Amino acid sequence: MTKLSVNINKIATLRNARGGDMPNVVEAAINCERFGAQGITVHPRPDGRHIRYSDVRDLKKIVTTEFNIEGYPSESFIDLVCEICPTQVTLVPDPPEVLTSNNGWDTIRNVDFLRGVVEKFKSHGIRVSIFVNPEVEMVAHAVDCGTDRVELYTESYARGYTLNREEAIAPYVAAAEEARRQGLGLNAGHDLNLDNLSYFSQTIPWLDEVSIGHALICDALYLGMENTVRMYLNRLKQY
Repeated sequence: MTKLSVNINKIATLRNARGGDMPNVVEAAINCERFGAQGITVHPRPDGRHIRYSDVRDLKKIVTTEFNIEGYPSESFIDLVCEICPTQVTLVPDPPEVLTSNNGWDTIRNVDFLRGVVEKFKSHGIRVSIFVNPEVEMVAHAVDCGTDRVELYTESYARGYTLNREEAIAPYVAAAEEARRQGLGLNAGHDLNLDNLSYFSQTIPWLDEVSIGHALICDALYLGMENTVRMYLNRLKQY
């Protein structure tokens, strides 16, 4: 079964809007795990607009499932990840000013940079995933970077799903098959939700993990966190 890692950035966004500690990101992570999530994801950014470096340190103490830290490998991010030693680090090419992740790495042009970063993390025993667009060439050259996995950026799939789901998923199947040929693990994330998740996971049944935050937290406002986590887990079942 594909693992569900809940991205709790939006919990921190809500907390930061008011100040104080409500809602509490540590409590949210504990509850997500208690309700069945197999991982917790955070994406700390330099401006601390949602998850802060202090949150990452607090979460390290309590996360009992897989802990995934994603972000751009700046010097401060690399130092934080090597200090925390999470289960997985996901490298994304986000410049500091972007609102959310909006592109994958060019694994050809950035191979030397990525290889050095990957080697450092792997020397600390951390599994590494590289965020890529659903392009066979980018997946194929991710191997040259030394990564363990790739994470497919699923925004275009989510956007096209309601119009023609077969057409929307086609490049992802090709990229996923290339990852399997190259011996890479496979993750996916961005704009996956209760409507489009089942088809994605059933069409690519060797998918290791999905990381879902915005849609899941929005659903939890209406459905409750426990019910929402279990609904997402149900969407990941292979029938």
